[in-house]
Amino acid sequence: MAVLNPAERSTKRNTGLVDWLSRHMKLLFILPSLIFVLAMMVFPIGYTVWLSFNEWNGSVNKSPQGVGLNNYSNLLTADTRFWDSVLRTFLFSIGAVVAELLLGLGIALLLQGKFTGQNFIKTLILLPMVATPVAIGMAWLLMFEPTIGLLNSILRAWGIPPQPWLGSEQQALWCLVIVDVWQWTPMMALIILAGITVLPEEPYEAARVDGASPLQRFFYLTLPLLMPTLVVAVLLRSIDALKTFDIIYTMTRGGPGYATETINTYSYVQSFEYFNLGKASSLLVIFFAIVLGISLLFIQVRRRWGVQA
Repeated sequence: MAVLNPAERSTKRNTGLVDWLSRHMKLLFILPSLIFVLAMMVFPIGYTVWLSFNEWNGSVNKSPQGVGLNNYSNLLTADTRFWDSVLRTFLFSIGAVVAELLLGLGIALLLQGKFTGQNFIKTLILLPMVATPVAIGMAWLLMFEPTIGLLNSILRAWGIPPQPWLGSEQQALWCLVIVDVWQWTPMMALIILAGITVLPEEPYEAARVDGASPLQRFFYLTLPLLMPTLVVAVLLRSIDALKTFDIIYTMTRGGPGYATETINTYSYVQSFEYFNLGKASSLLVIFFAIVLGISLLFIQVRRRWGVQA
């Protein structure tokens, strides 16, 4: 057995290191970015979870005091305002996503054919998406204004009594749903349109030969083939709708009363108005768990539909 001298061993080690670096060079290039992204994600989440087990008002003169699970037990068992905000969050999200799905599907079906001005119309429907949510909220706030707003002016012209809109506890949440639908239906339509354009033509040709009507082709071909795309579109919009804050806070700030207060706005109030940072953190942890659970549920549904498709 040959014995290597120190110089030969050093050369062999250097060669092995160079080979390892050449094989993993692409990983080394992205490592700094990966570390930065992980730090920016892990630290805030970890700090929020830790703070949720404490009571703290943000004072520099008083450090957080550990309270165990008190914040969670108070929210889940004694805080009716929390459960009301959860209900409103789901009402807002379900109402907005269902309307956006139906309208987006209809718009996508209309845009799938070739016609003059198609590209212009596609660009036009994107305008609500590119506007900032705060600007959209302010514009719709003026339209919902009960005395000089555009909507009540139209109702008066038609002989219909004006409505309080955002001033009504019964109407305010659904007014916010309308604004969200107006802004994000184009996104749903574009996702569905992209799915429609890649559908195979052979099943449709066979269905036409067999005498299937357009309605039959839609229900028995388009919908089943499009289901994976629809699930992805609903997943993306559901997560985004659950997290909606800017439009709600700009237009109603959770009012009138608590009629439009969602989990996001409630946690904001607890943080920056009541300075209950521990309770606000526990709210966010519960909210994170809800969003994560819904995301995992949709992923499982998508996998099932993906296999069947």
